[in-house]
Amino acid sequence: MSQPPDQDVPVVAIVGGTGALGRGLAKRLAAGGVRVVLGSRDAERAADAAAGLGPGVAGATNEDSVAAAGIVVIAVPWEGHRETLASLAGALAGKVVVDCVNPLAFDRHGPYAQSVAEGSAAMQARNLLPASTVVAAFHHLSAVTLLDDAVDSVDADVLVLGDDRAATDLVQSLASRIAGCRGIYAGRLRNAGQVEALTANLIAINRRYSAHAGLRVTDVCSRWG
Repeated sequence: MSQPPDQDVPVVAIVGGTGALGRGLAKRLAAGGVRVVLGSRDAERAADAAAGLGPGVAGATNEDSVAAAGIVVIAVPWEGHRETLASLAGALAGKVVVDCVNPLAFDRHGPYAQSVAEGSAAMQARNLLPASTVVAAFHHLSAVTLLDDAVDSVDADVLVLGDDRAATDLVQSLASRIAGCRGIYAGRLRNAGQVEALTANLIAINRRYSAHAGLRVTDVCSRWG
């Protein structure tokens, strides 16, 4: 059952929110009481994507969604990552920016991680957004599972990486708003590269076994989540 919007939780904008992962995150966060604004270059497209995702979800342009939010999730395709962040750098100043972009490519052998000069998409974001606090998270959640009305609880942990403890705590708490999920601190932002790359392995697993697998971290008590 969805919770009513919690006014004590910051509004979350999802830039690139009209994609499957953006819509899936919006749906689950809204069900957990979070107010969400889907961002797109086209406001009408964003409003259409937000329809039916829950009473706490709205749509707007990327710029307007960022202006309305305290936390901003970046869920754009890797190909548009640098351009999008550079264009929004001023609007993102002073905000917690959660990067969930995976720099992957595909060929006839399947998915593989791409080389990123900065080391990871998250580190590229940090370089492009010096006035923002960048956190990496939400890389391994299945968009199919998030959008599936038949799935009441998402059985997965969310690895959260960053250099600012208050920001990583905030994003861990946000992740735990998704039913069945738990936010787990997984290290400094410099370690985001291998977390992003692991998504290629998960895609390969899912293709091989016709699954929508995520990750669970063992031997971490829930009180430390």
